[in-house]
Amino acid sequence: MIDRSVRLFADSADADAVRPLLEGSLVHGVSTNPTLLERAGRTTDDIAVLAKEWTDLGAREVFAQSWGESEGDIERRAHRILELDARMVVKIAATRAGFAVGSRLARAGHPVLLTAVYTPGQALAAASSGIRYIAPYLGRMRDTGLGDIETLAHMQSVCGSSGTEVFAASVRTPDDIVQLVDAGITAITANPTVLWELLAHPATEASASDFNAAGSIV
Repeated sequence: MIDRSVRLFADSADADAVRPLLEGSLVHGVSTNPTLLERAGRTTDDIAVLAKEWTDLGAREVFAQSWGESEGDIERRAHRILELDARMVVKIAATRAGFAVGSRLARAGHPVLLTAVYTPGQALAAASSGIRYIAPYLGRMRDTGLGDIETLAHMQSVCGSSGTEVFAASVRTPDDIVQLVDAGITAITANPTVLWELLAHPATEASASDFNAAGSIV
């Protein structure tokens, strides 16, 4: 059965930034890619080490990206990722080669996320192929005028009851997260900073300070 509960993921390759979110059971899992690895001073050779740390800390899904110019290269690296742990989901760019590899893996029962999905047509093709997740980049879509939250909701709508789920990425603010859930998108990945901002409010901190002050009176 497909889980459509709200699930937040840390979008990062920074182990120090991800660790407290997992230790506090504040996220469902972690999503990373070669760009995030590079920003964190890591390489694709570190995927296995990071995946083990995150699953040991309780991540229920870890997303890591395969890559390559040919279907063979993409598929070979995808299998390496999937073999790391039963909780791994392989990310593959939604190119022609990526669709082919993703469809084969999905038919074999493997969890696949097609990333860099920008149109409802791509979403429909992924649903037809049995792909588990599709990842549109909300921030990039806005930057380039390719769509907004309603476009992601349309993608989820055309996937129907197929089991394919929109996995919203490039989510830049806590308000974006709330609006996505309002629109029916329940799998969302965001930078750890954005996730911490989602939890915080100055009024909450002020109330907590008042409670602490009152509790210290003897």
